[in-house]
Amino acid sequence: MIARPPPSTPARWPALLLFSVLGLAGCSLLPVSLGGPRDTAPDVAGVPDDAPLAFTLDVQAPRDIEAYLTKNLELQRFRRFPGLEARELSRLLGAADSNARELLATLGYFAPTLALDMQETPGAEAPRRIVLTVAPGPQTHIRSATIDVTGPAATSAEAAPQRARVQNEWALPPGQPFTQSDWDGAKDQGLRTLRARRYPTARIANSRAEVDADRHEADLAVNYDSGPAYRFGPLRVEGSERYDPDGARRLARLPTGAVYSEARLLDAQQRLASSGYYDAVFLTLDTDGTDPEAAPVTAQVREAKLQKWVFGVGVSTDSGPRLSVDHTHNRLPGIGWRALNKLQLDRKNKLLSTEWTALPADDGWRWFSGAQVQREATGSYEVNSARLRGGRTRSDDRIDRTAFLQYDYAHNQGPSAPPSSTAVTANYSWTGRYFNSPTTPTRGFGVAWELGAGTTLTPQRDPFVRAMARWLHFVPLGKVQLDSGLPRDSRLALRAEGGALLARSGAQIPVTQLFLTGGDTTVRGYGYRTIGARKENDLLFGGRYLAVASVEWQRPFAVRGNVTDWESTVFADAGAVADRVGDLSPQVGVGAGVRWRSPVGPLQADLAYGLKAKSLRLHLRLGFTF
Repeated sequence: MIARPPPSTPARWPALLLFSVLGLAGCSLLPVSLGGPRDTAPDVAGVPDDAPLAFTLDVQAPRDIEAYLTKNLELQRFRRFPGLEARELSRLLGAADSNARELLATLGYFAPTLALDMQETPGAEAPRRIVLTVAPGPQTHIRSATIDVTGPAATSAEAAPQRARVQNEWALPPGQPFTQSDWDGAKDQGLRTLRARRYPTARIANSRAEVDADRHEADLAVNYDSGPAYRFGPLRVEGSERYDPDGARRLARLPTGAVYSEARLLDAQQRLASSGYYDAVFLTLDTDGTDPEAAPVTAQVREAKLQKWVFGVGVSTDSGPRLSVDHTHNRLPGIGWRALNKLQLDRKNKLLSTEWTALPADDGWRWFSGAQVQREATGSYEVNSARLRGGRTRSDDRIDRTAFLQYDYAHNQGPSAPPSSTAVTANYSWTGRYFNSPTTPTRGFGVAWELGAGTTLTPQRDPFVRAMARWLHFVPLGKVQLDSGLPRDSRLALRAEGGALLARSGAQIPVTQLFLTGGDTTVRGYGYRTIGARKENDLLFGGRYLAVASVEWQRPFAVRGNVTDWESTVFADAGAVADRVGDLSPQVGVGAGVRWRSPVGPLQADLAYGLKAKSLRLHLRLGFTF
């Protein structure tokens, strides 16, 4: 207990003794939490919340102190205690003085002046009113802070940067006000820095806060014991029944023999959780009685069902109502691959597809094969197409790479439709995503490219090369921060896309390889894929060259001084498709929209005007993809 010293006793010594004891790691002496504000103290057990008030408490102090004491004083627990007599209340007031001083000490006030007064208030809401008047006095500030690291980390050259971070990033430097919550937080932050890499068993060996209540100064000292340095050992899977535990190891990609890293452990846990094979995953490093140079990692898993069906309905301004059915089989009999089957029907597109994927090998690459049949409106005619592909793919934390062979068949229907054709190509694609969020990014960039080379098979053989590239970059413009609420960045979203198909002028390339643009995610103000190379007799044809660019200003909404999950957007899009580079003529759309940051990604509604089409269109979309 923090006791108020008598006038003849120097204030330094009780405070020094108290905080030397309180600073010991894991020590808790007081019934009141010294780590900061807690919920309002509950009433005495068994007393109804709607029982008559025995007294009211009025704290007269600076605003922040008033709120803190009102919320945390133990006296509040007895405010509805039935039959509370005046003499019993007087005894409670004696304890309230010490309790208030303890609470003020957690805020750095060690020499307060307190006055407690009880008044009879017959006929009022409560029969008595207690007034606590507080003059807190000067707040204690930090005079010095000594931070030491002992154990193996103290002499390891590899740990030198980590030691420096513990000391340089100390959160309570000299000159700062002292509070118990800041003191606890600073110690915990240093401990987290040590435990994040190499030293998961680091602990606070000892700590002390020596407070001079006469000078209102505090000297802090913390000693961290790093414990041994750890390296990852083998991954052990617990709870695996349907799926190969060795497959879990390859999915997790936890580097055996590497220096322990909390971030790597969490990344491996996330990879397993998002693989689709498990409904729940929890990874822990085994530090009990194991060799620190090869500490095993335990993965506790709850497996997903072998098969899953997903039925979906939706609507798009590009293609109208949509119905979809997805079926997943996580382990095909005989080969153990995963099969993803999809049926999708909308006004412009009918699609049936299947994709089979193996578990990754030790190097992260996995085999896959796929097939799809599709009927789609392409330009002014209907295309019945089929596609077969197979190859290898690898997905890392930020980068996806795929190398594959592809066969295309396109049978065109409609007046003046191009001849049907087939082709085979070898392709490589690379996508890098460097955003701050995978679902609702506000910073960072993404870049992707794909290169394919092959030949048509029918109606005659003609070699060709096809290349595409995409780029998206968020440029911060400053924060929007008003009276309250979390700050949000306003930003520019810059987007560009380009494509080229190189072949002799008379080559009959499958129309599924040609370019069209326009719609919700490309050039707003125009219909879905209504910008093509040319129009002849009101018929639209795809082209061999594509160029798209967009600039969008995104700014958070504020309502009554609070930044919300809504944003406004103003944008300009431009896109062009042609059979020759010199014929590229951009078609521009401008407009404005609103966006809601939903849990699954941004929901955006845009109203855009196509300058060449001379039409106003509404565009709706949900989610972020790159």
